[in-house]
Amino acid sequence: MVSVSERINGLRDRGQCALVPFITAGDPDLDTTAQALTILDQSGADVIELGVPYSDPLADGPVIQAAATRALQRGVTLKAVLEVVKGLKSDLQAPIILFSYYNPILNQGIQAFLQRVADAGVKGLVVPDLPLEEAHTLITPALAQGIELTLLVAPTSPIERIKAIANQSQGFIYLVSVTGVTGVRTSVGSRVPDMLLELNRITDKPVGVGFGISQPSHARQVREWGADAVVVGSAFVKRLIEGDPQQGLKSIESFCRSLKAAITVD
Repeated sequence: MVSVSERINGLRDRGQCALVPFITAGDPDLDTTAQALTILDQSGADVIELGVPYSDPLADGPVIQAAATRALQRGVTLKAVLEVVKGLKSDLQAPIILFSYYNPILNQGIQAFLQRVADAGVKGLVVPDLPLEEAHTLITPALAQGIELTLLVAPTSPIERIKAIANQSQGFIYLVSVTGVTGVRTSVGSRVPDMLLELNRITDKPVGVGFGISQPSHARQVREWGADAVVVGSAFVKRLIEGDPQQGLKSIESFCRSLKAAITVD
């Protein structure tokens, strides 16, 4: 499995935009999660973001919060999530980014956490509540394990902070399209085009845009604005629990293919 940066940069070099779907591990159950990862991998996902259920998901909107709550109520743990990833790592082409809050990492100890995550085959991390000022405590040991820590840039971030985030972020720079939490929205944040231009002036690292992208037309617009990756979360999570698990899996398969088609340049 290639690294996150290798995958996204490779696509950018060919004039293509990466698709990064997000699902919550354990919702509706871990067996469905394993099937979903395989289906996404085969349906156009270039990188897959896998959320670890957490009791206080500050950056997540109602759809992902509810998914995390359901998974926790079923007893889903980090250990179980990593077992799913480890069982699939030799079959998946898309590198896996683990989305986790910082408390579970600190609770286990950074080195112990990273060792377990690396052994499972995870290639990237997103930790939304890790402040920039503390990011070095995770970035350096993570890179030693072959894991890239991707940092988030908010629409309200001042220019000096954006420069510092761009300098430290690994894999890609995650541009949050709106102020607030994740969720399905009717349009993409209006500041995205200007912020993409600003980031491209500051750094040559790839930039991915997420939060609120819920339709193929949104994805296409973001790609046309110059994004190197499109991250879609709540729309996948919502579809995966529609009907029974097989119906949910069929729904995310067709949705993934439609998003990939929308951002693919002929």
